[in-house]
Amino acid sequence: MADRTITKGFIDPTFQVRNLLQRFLGLLYHSYYYILMFVSIIGLFPWLFHYSKHDKDFPSFYRFGRLWSALILNGMGLVRKVTYEADIPWDRPYVVVANHSSELDIMVTYRLVKSPTVFIGKIELTRIPLFGFFFKRSSICVDRKSLASAREVMAQSSDCLTRGLNMCIYPEGGIPKNPAMLLGPFKRGAFKLAIEHGADILPITFGGHRQHFPDLLKGGRPGVIRATVHKPIATKGMALGDAQALSNRVHDVILSQLKTYRKLS
Repeated sequence: MADRTITKGFIDPTFQVRNLLQRFLGLLYHSYYYILMFVSIIGLFPWLFHYSKHDKDFPSFYRFGRLWSALILNGMGLVRKVTYEADIPWDRPYVVVANHSSELDIMVTYRLVKSPTVFIGKIELTRIPLFGFFFKRSSICVDRKSLASAREVMAQSSDCLTRGLNMCIYPEGGIPKNPAMLLGPFKRGAFKLAIEHGADILPITFGGHRQHFPDLLKGGRPGVIRATVHKPIATKGMALGDAQALSNRVHDVILSQLKTYRKLS
């Protein structure tokens, strides 16, 4: 039977209406998300502002960041199904690496990683009203067009690990433009950083984020999102020359879990 959606240049009106409705509902859902974000930040503003002034107060800031992320995710009707492959000792710093597919990734990372974590993010995030103000004060911002910025980011990241803070890096370097791509290639910076400091890698796999919160006008809906916090991978005894092999190993772990999630969708 011929596909009713497109037949000899004819576009099924039902498909058009369904597509427009999906875009409209997606716009409403995204608008609700931004309203919820601003309202929750305003509600927590005194504490977020106070604890983002000095480095020594960052652990307290992170606790309020975790509360903020819970308000957002619960308010959006996103139910989290999380699997921890092992008991994670939170008394040591990790380099947290995860796949990147949606704006939800940062908020879910807040919920999953229980010890203070500094994020590396693109400088464009600082332009988001209110959110950008606190992102700049609590995270490390990188200008992807500047080599000098990249070097400065690595220096700041090293300092954070030395202070006992986790570093969260999405090693794909951004959200893959092709939604059919499960996982893009990894950059090696996160793995070199971990090896230099002897810090364990903590891999995390997110499932369902792109489906439930894709780009603006591409839909979005409440529902179940999944995550797996994998066993930490030790880097002690590794040399910088092992960074690519380590990157490949972590990539394989996350990609394998993404394929499992795809079968569940």
